[in-house]
Amino acid sequence: MIIAERKPFDELFEMIRPYDRILVLGCGGCVTVCCSGGEKETGLLAEELRLACATHGLTKTFFEGTLTRQCDPEYMEEIKTPLDQVDAILTLACGVGCNFVTERIKERRVVVLPAVNTTFYGATEEQGVWAEKCVGCGNCILHLTGGLCPMARCAKNISNGPCGGSNRGKCEIRQEIDCIWAKIIERMTELGRLDELEKIEPPRDWSKTRHGGPRKIVREDLKL
Repeated sequence: MIIAERKPFDELFEMIRPYDRILVLGCGGCVTVCCSGGEKETGLLAEELRLACATHGLTKTFFEGTLTRQCDPEYMEEIKTPLDQVDAILTLACGVGCNFVTERIKERRVVVLPAVNTTFYGATEEQGVWAEKCVGCGNCILHLTGGLCPMARCAKNISNGPCGGSNRGKCEIRQEIDCIWAKIIERMTELGRLDELEKIEPPRDWSKTRHGGPRKIVREDLKL
């Protein structure tokens, strides 16, 4: 899932200062799971903003709402607040949701503002702890590395590891994290496939993610 963190409150307060009628819009997808933008967080943020405005003598109206997902058109109708009643939407969805909502309401003069910082693709390791597992590089090599991703989980993004700085299974750059290449070797050994790591992988072609504009996947069999 996509992991996000709420922006600092002072930054959000300054962001909404120019607007008088703000819809605080949550998302029931990934940001709900990582506790940064679901219905609960949406309500708390709206209340914080109301209190801050009252403290500063600012007259603003805040509306609240949470969509099932902010990245699918079928859920946009869940916005109950008429958009002609608001100046801005403060979205707690990831950057994808912020982009998508902006495009879906482009005919209206409503500013869409991001309330969270989108950080990485990750998984829940334990309650309250999320860790990066994937960078969405567009050329998955997990079949070559025992299902463990060196692009996301190696501090140096090394395609052929480990480096000379790995020490007792820990990373030299961040000693609190495991060296993913040590874990890859351990896993490949368990699978009886260690010899496959002797093949040198060519330098990664980052052009698939870094150049040429936004990527798109089209399934003709699913189009209406």
